[in-house]
Amino acid sequence: MTGRIIETDSDVAEGADWLAANHPPFARALAETGPLPLRRRPGGFANLLNAIIGQQVSTASANAIWERMRAAGLTEADAVSAAGDEALRACGLSRQKIAYAQALAASGVDYNALQSLPDREVVETLIAIKGIGRWTAEIYAMFSLGRADVFAPGDLALQEAARQLLNLPNRPTERQLRVMAADWSPWRGVAARALWAYYRVLKNREGIR
Repeated sequence: MTGRIIETDSDVAEGADWLAANHPPFARALAETGPLPLRRRPGGFANLLNAIIGQQVSTASANAIWERMRAAGLTEADAVSAAGDEALRACGLSRQKIAYAQALAASGVDYNALQSLPDREVVETLIAIKGIGRWTAEIYAMFSLGRADVFAPGDLALQEAARQLLNLPNRPTERQLRVMAADWSPWRGVAARALWAYYRVLKNREGIR
């Protein structure tokens, strides 16, 4: 069972209403953020590669690298496999991310099959590929597969937004935030959207691409 799939703005709004009704801090956050974005993306190699590029760099840097990849025609598996290291490096990829991009291109992952797998199996399938960590797999599940109950507690912006919204003395660790987020099921994916939106209100910058 894949669980609820977020397809439209009304799905996000339903989840936001549930969070506001069941968890007062989210009601406060949503009063400041307004309607939450859908944040749906197509699935497939290009969007998973895009997520890898976004690992551990600023959103501005990730966007710049991705635009260079697009301009060079290096957003599909065959093209990345055929490209040499120099071509990928010229787009701004580090040596490590060059290896990750090439591993993804060679992985043969069945993107259509991912759509029917349960959330846990989606994440486990993706993290088996070199260079894909749990954060990247969870982001892909949320945005490209629309999984309503997937969360990414390793995300620093989510951790900081949760710290401020919940008046915590310290930024929660990934493990701590994962435990907290269990209470937000079955709409953890919308809780993530709300926290990213709240982060934007707090910091006046995006916490996620």
